Amino acid sequence: MSWARRGHTGSEAGLGDDRAPDFLPVLSRGRHRTPKHGACFMEMASALAGERWSDHPGCTHPVLGELARLVNDSSSDRHRSELAVQVPSVVGLNSAEEDDVRWSAGLTAAMAAYAVRRVPRTSQRALAAGLFTVQRVVGARGLVGVPGTEDIDAALADVPHEARFARRLSDGSAVHERVLRVRVAPAVARSAVHGLVDGHRDDPDEALRGLLEATIAVAQRLRAADLRQPRPVPPRPTVASDGR
Repeated sequence: MSWARRGHTGSEAGLGDDRAPDFLPVLSRGRHRTPKHGACFMEMASALAGERWSDHPGCTHPVLGELARLVNDSSSDRHRSELAVQVPSVVGLNSAEEDDVRWSAGLTAAMAAYAVRRVPRTSQRALAAGLFTVQRVVGARGLVGVPGTEDIDAALADVPHEARFARRLSDGSAVHERVLRVRVAPAVARSAVHGLVDGHRDDPDEALRGLLEATIAVAQRLRAADLRQPRPVPPRPTVASDGR
C-alpha cells in the first residue's frame, strides 16, 4: 500500500481508528476501516480536518460529501490520485446553520446544471427533474440570489425535450426541504456521476473532476455568503447593582 508522507518524522506506529494518521494514504475506492487500509476522498478530508476517521465527516456539507464519494469511487485507478489536490478545499465547506435549504438547493442545482449538458438523454430526465425541484423549493421559500441556482433556466433550455417531460411530471405541489436534501440531492448526484461515466466511457475522469470542481466552487460561494451575513450580537450580561 502506498502512503503519502504528511510532514512527520519517525515511525508509523500509533495509527488509531479515530485519529488523524501520521501518513495519508493514496486515494482508493470504497470505505476503509482505518487509514492503514487506504482512504477515500472524504476519509482523507476527515483526517485533514482533525476529525474522527470517517467518510461522512462534519467538516463538509452532506450533499458535497455524497458527490465527492461518488466521484472518488467512479474515477479510474489511474487518475483518482489527481482528486487529492481538491481534498483540502472541502474542509470547512458546510452551512453555518443546520439544514440550511440554500446549501441543499445551490449544490443540487450546481451538480445538475453542470452534468445535464454532458450526459446521455437517459440521465438528462432525472437531472432536469432535480432542477425543477430546486426551483420549486427556492420559489416557495422566496429565496433570491442563491449561489448555484442562477444557471437553472439556461441548463433546462439546453435540454428542451427532457425539460418538457420533467415539467409534465411535476404536479406543482410543494416539496419539503428535507426531501430535497435527503432524497433529491443524492439522486441528482448519482445521476450526474453515472451519466458522466456512461457518456465518457473512454475517459470519464476529466468530466468527473470538472463536476466536483464546479460544485466545490458553488459551496465556496455559499460559505462566503454565510460569512457576509450579519450575526446577531448577544446581549451584554446584566450586572446587578451593589448599591454603590
